[in-house]
Amino acid sequence: MIEESAVVVKIENHQIWVESGQNSACGGCQQKASCTTQAISSVLKKKSVPVDSDIALKVGDAVMVAIDENLLLRASLILYLLPLIALFTGAGMVDWLLADSVRYKDLWVAGSAVLSFLLSLYLINQAQYLLLLSHYARPVVVRKI
Repeated sequence: MIEESAVVVKIENHQIWVESGQNSACGGCQQKASCTTQAISSVLKKKSVPVDSDIALKVGDAVMVAIDENLLLRASLILYLLPLIALFTGAGMVDWLLADSVRYKDLWVAGSAVLSFLLSLYLINQAQYLLLLSHYARPVVVRKI
């Protein structure tokens, strides 16, 4: 399990919403001015995330939130590797099917690569609900800090 500390910001309809706290290592770092992590976190807003909890909590409580690393690895493989495979497969199939004498063959190959890439992203987006139902991938509160 991958764990991160967070703070409860909202409780509504038996749903706990948390925001991640600042990383403790960022506070005392000497490279704060040139650090990209600090720059990105200062630009991006904190985002609330819904989590599951069996523990009675109230707004402002510090909690430890965890997610299964196998689910995280599986999701990253699906989101990164599958579109890349689709891109190369789409380009390779059109390159193999078209004769060398076809006019603008390179454009057809590039177009099919982009189309297969976008199609894979669309299919992943449509299938995400089925994947989440079969492997419950929501973070959970493991303990109150």
